[in-house]
Amino acid sequence: MKKVTKVIVFLPAYNEEDSIGEVIRKIPRDFHSTVDVEVMVIDDGCSDRTKEVSLEAGADHYISHTVNKGLGAAVRTGLESCYLHGADIAVMIDADNEYPADEIPELIQPLLDGRADYSMGSRFLGTISGMKLHRRLGNYFFTLLQCLLLRRWIRDGQSGMRAFNRETMRDFEIIHDYNYAQVLTLNLVRKGYRMTEVPITYKVRTTGTSFITFKKYLGNVIPGIWNEMRRPVRKMREYPSCDTNE
Repeated sequence: MKKVTKVIVFLPAYNEEDSIGEVIRKIPRDFHSTVDVEVMVIDDGCSDRTKEVSLEAGADHYISHTVNKGLGAAVRTGLESCYLHGADIAVMIDADNEYPADEIPELIQPLLDGRADYSMGSRFLGTISGMKLHRRLGNYFFTLLQCLLLRRWIRDGQSGMRAFNRETMRDFEIIHDYNYAQVLTLNLVRKGYRMTEVPITYKVRTTGTSFITFKKYLGNVIPGIWNEMRRPVRKMREYPSCDTNE
């Protein structure tokens, strides 16, 4: 009998009552006979009906921060909780319905095959129609910065759809609470974990509002990148230098 792979899909959420139910319902549960899928919501201090909507839509786990701590803190809690709940693979997807929950099977396939430890859904390998110009330019800038720092090609360094194997769940570090996108990839790749990107379909947010403002983003993310690159990390894996992108 083949071993069942436990996948936990976690959604960091801050006042996403208008969209989170649809995202949860779109998460594939029965796409493979040896994959068991659970859904976890990380409530980062919500003050709306996110909890009621999530549980009605079928969330298996609901974990709450008593106050809003930031997206980085929510992702940290999500990965730690997935590990403690015995996940073999953790999938993070935004709760705002911009990312294609139905494409999770494609996202995790490189991990199931043992070809990667960490995968990111890439809008720039898939579709980015409708993305606002300032967001696209910001994405280009921060992705290019990651490419230069890691000396490898990355297409979409800010993706809100990612998958992690059990080792990366155990060893990841997110050094600030505001955001996770850049420092998490820098941390895992510097530790020797294999990263790949999978094309995904992007859809513009139609409900809620983003927490990101340009000034606040620069004021938190640039220092976070600087601090991550200055600190030593222990190499956890040794792989030949190669690009595992799809």
